[in-house]
Amino acid sequence: MTPEKLQSIAFKWFEAFNNHNLEQLLSLYDDEAEHFSPKLKILKPETQGLLTGKEALRSWWQDAFDRLPSLHYKVTSLTANVDRVFMEYIRIADGDEDMLVAEVLVVNEDKIIASRVYHG
Repeated sequence: MTPEKLQSIAFKWFEAFNNHNLEQLLSLYDDEAEHFSPKLKILKPETQGLLTGKEALRSWWQDAFDRLPSLHYKVTSLTANVDRVFMEYIRIADGDEDMLVAEVLVVNEDKIIASRVYHG
């Protein structure tokens, strides 16, 4: 896959997330995709930070959209190679301090198969 195609997937990801369009967001993921986030470790410790599958992702993101109706991300940097895109963005939500976040999407056959979030 070309870096341009991966960046296109990343921009679709940001568009879906910022519009809180859960179905559009989930359509970018493989049915068995894995997602790791430090926020999961804190808010759902039983997950140890890892979710697997679209239904788990659906539940996680719906909860985030419900709890944080103003939640959105501002892209600061995208770097892609043949199967991964490294995204840096600012997490913005009313009442919370802005947070710099990095995330890696691993893509296979036009679907995200894994994502990993990094932040302090």
